[in-house]
Amino acid sequence: MVAIPTTALSPTIAAIDAAVEAGAIRDFDLVIRGSSIGRPCERHLWYRFRWAHAPEAFSGRMLRLFETGHLYEPTIVAHLRAASVTVDEVDPETGEQWEVTALDGHFKGHLDGKAVGVLEATVTPHLLEIKTHNYKSFQQLKKVGVAVAKPEHVAQMQVYMHLSGLTRAFYLAKNKNDDELYAERIHYDAAQAGALMAKAERVLEAPMPLPKLSEDPAYYQCRFCPSHSLCHASEQALRNCRTCCFASPVQGGDAAWRCSRHDRDLSITDQRSGCANHVFIPGLVDGEQVDTDGQNTITYRMRDGSEWVDGRAA
Repeated sequence: MVAIPTTALSPTIAAIDAAVEAGAIRDFDLVIRGSSIGRPCERHLWYRFRWAHAPEAFSGRMLRLFETGHLYEPTIVAHLRAASVTVDEVDPETGEQWEVTALDGHFKGHLDGKAVGVLEATVTPHLLEIKTHNYKSFQQLKKVGVAVAKPEHVAQMQVYMHLSGLTRAFYLAKNKNDDELYAERIHYDAAQAGALMAKAERVLEAPMPLPKLSEDPAYYQCRFCPSHSLCHASEQALRNCRTCCFASPVQGGDAAWRCSRHDRDLSITDQRSGCANHVFIPGLVDGEQVDTDGQNTITYRMRDGSEWVDGRAA
């Protein structure tokens, strides 16, 4: 039998990926995410929180990969229950996934579940964290452990334990190539969790971009960072309320923001659209500040020697 000739990339597969990309929800982070707090660069976290650049875009293949990871979670929960481990996936008070929150709602995270009956410590309640790995990542995980192989995952578990009152986490990883499982118990570390929450607070309260991880644009953790074009090149920050020097996160609400210029609270819709009186946070402008009228405009000398006036005169 002679096979029907095919192109290098099936047009059907290309159509699948295009449809997945078209259906993906690409949106800003409304809050500082517990799943991201372990990232090493505080400036990147600040950019994300301030909506300084567009949300990261993923290919159809990567989106399908993320979907596979999410689809796996109910399966492993079923396996745990079959092994007589009690798993609570949802908060009985809300009927939804367990959520932890801090910093007046500006920091949030969601737990995969809480588990009791883990055979390594049958009485102790555990935070349950489920992850999938490719073959290479899984082999590294087995060799050196999660703290070395995936420090961001440990950071996530530490803040979740800190905010949920749990003292142990059960990290359960799956090799996507052959279904091999790896498990590791993580002890709550109050010092590490406290340092991570202090990091989140710095991101929340900083009026200007936080320091870069590296000044070298070719540094390995910078080259492929979603913030690279803004941080190391001349990309212009996006115009919205969160990049305006008059808007700031406030205490006492649920992830509330307020505009000091118009003296009012800002809805999510407000924050996305901004207003005609927008003035960029100076640290987001690739130029030297040379003048300001104190309220309406800031004047910059740009890299090419030209002057640019940001804002609108009264």
